Formats: sequence, C-alpha cells, structure tokens
Amino acid sequence: MPMVVDASVTISWYLADEATAATQLILQRLGESEAIAPVLWWFEVRNVLLMNERRGRLDPTQTASILAHLARLPIALDRDPAGDAVLALARAHRLTFYDATYLELALRRASPLATLDRRLAAAARAAAVPLLDEKPA
Repeated sequence: MPMVVDASVTISWYLADEATAATQLILQRLGESEAIAPVLWWFEVRNVLLMNERRGRLDPTQTASILAHLARLPIALDRDPAGDAVLALARAHRLTFYDATYLELALRRASPLATLDRRLAAAARAAAVPLLDEKPA
C-alpha cells in the first residue's frame, strides 16, 4: 500500500532544520514502498524550494539537485481527486482545499498519510487515517 506524502514532509528531507527522525524514516521507507501525492504536491514542492531560494536558504544548484533526487523517488502523482469529497473534507475539518486534497487521497486509497502540518494531521486523526509518524492506538 503506498503512503501519501505531502510537501511539508518532502521538504523536510532536504532542509536540515526541518528534518525529524520520523521524516527521515519515511524517506528511507521509500526504498521499500511507493508513495503517492496529489498533483498539487508537484507545484507546492517547487514553490517552497523557490521561496527558500529567495530567503537565501537554497541556491538554484541545490534546488536542481533536490528536484533531480525527487524525480528518482517512487512518488506517483494522483491526477483524479474527488472534488466534492475534497470540498466536504475542507469544510468539515476547516482545512484549505489544498490540504484537503491530501486527506481525500489518503481516504480514497486507504493509505497512511505523512505530514508535518498539525491541522492536516488532526484532520487525518479525526477521519481515522493513520499517520506514518504515529503508532496505531
């Protein structure tokens, strides 16, 4: 079963001050299993990298290296979200529509979710979606 990864976890693999033991384990796990993300992830990751360039945390060469590494990882993009379900989840859990796409994908695919976003993690718990950094209750 593939895991759903969001941009917050993905970026933590490359920015040392955002990395945690749990996020590094998720990256290692990609050697054994696949991940999936909504197509939005592709844009979010690139936007965060660009913002970090502008802040002086990365340079274009580092960004290119990160993107080349990401291209080699087994992360598939889901291009078919259930729009009505995303909207309902965003409303029910007071999420942005963007964050709700990750939750909808995890629910639709019956997959665990990897996120550092507290609000999204809380919504996942409320929707009974397993989080990769947590042990089952």
